[in-house]
Amino acid sequence: MATVELTKENFDQTVSENPFVLIDFWAGWCRPCLQFAPVYEKAATANPDLVFAKVDTEAQQELAAAFDITSIPTLMIVRDQVAIFAQPGALPEAALTDLISQARALDMDEVRAKIAAEQDKAASAGEPGSGTPEA
Repeated sequence: MATVELTKENFDQTVSENPFVLIDFWAGWCRPCLQFAPVYEKAATANPDLVFAKVDTEAQQELAAAFDITSIPTLMIVRDQVAIFAQPGALPEAALTDLISQARALDMDEVRAKIAAEQDKAASAGEPGSGTPEA
């Protein structure tokens, strides 16, 4: 499967309709991005059950800003509409293959439970009376 070009118009639909999406934030002037492109394409061919997408940060500045992309290439993995990985830097083929395997192996119920626990903890910390009493 060829990579999908993501824009602000199709991003939400692509991520919501596909359970596993890898996103490469890149730009045409970025040498590491261009070096990473064949590695990414090869992984896309080797994993036809996954969606491999690309965001051209020059053409989609609003989308890149929404994800606070400050360094490219940045690879993001979204499973079940949860960003489970985001890291700048071009990965070698073996590292990308390993990362995909790790992402496949994640128990998403466990991930969602951890996220919910963190959100509950953050909400509790922000409630009046939950901090240290004032003297």
